[in-house]
Amino acid sequence: MEWVPIVFVTFKALVLGTGMYFAIKWHFDQEKKEKKRALLRAGGKVAAVFVILVLALGFVTFILARKLGLDLPLS
Repeated sequence: MEWVPIVFVTFKALVLGTGMYFAIKWHFDQEKKEKKRALLRAGGKVAAVFVILVLALGFVTFILARKLGLDLPLS
């Protein structure tokens, strides 16, 4: 009977240690995943702003060319 507490305490320590390891790993992975999402979101915003600015520049250029009397057919 003297070995029962030793086995159970050892088993409990192993189970709790394994659980703590996976809990810490899970939280670390979630933080990494959130950083990746934030980076993708920021990249998407930059790309969207770039496309909008390119379209606006093309539109302003077309309007300016028309006012200056240049012939710019679309076809």
